[in-house]
Amino acid sequence: MEQIQQVLTEVMKIRGALGAVVVDYVSRVTLGVQGNGTELDLHKVGEVDTDVIRAKLHALSVLGYPPGDLQDILVTLTGEYHLIHPLAQRKLQGVFIYLVLDRNSAALAVARARLVEIEEAFDL
Repeated sequence: MEQIQQVLTEVMKIRGALGAVVVDYVSRVTLGVQGNGTELDLHKVGEVDTDVIRAKLHALSVLGYPPGDLQDILVTLTGEYHLIHPLAQRKLQGVFIYLVLDRNSAALAVARARLVEIEEAFDL
């Protein structure tokens, strides 16, 4: 659990980060949460966004793409970006980071790159 909190601490250092969740989408269990000024219920994210990632993985399978090709899912809202980043390391299959970014202050490409760096730096 300490590793997950360290991951979330690093994720929250991304410019524009409002909140982050680490979720096991197989069991629908929220493994950790950190927020910074968002009204979004980050605990619900773990429950409901498992359906988003499951649906996308199913669609990719039907289309013949390997699940490892999925890098992230972006939801663009009026004032926020919601970034779903599945962790690709073998030990972490079924786990994703959900990051809420302030659209006015975040650099989306930088945030995506930083999530990959964080994933590579930690062994959950």
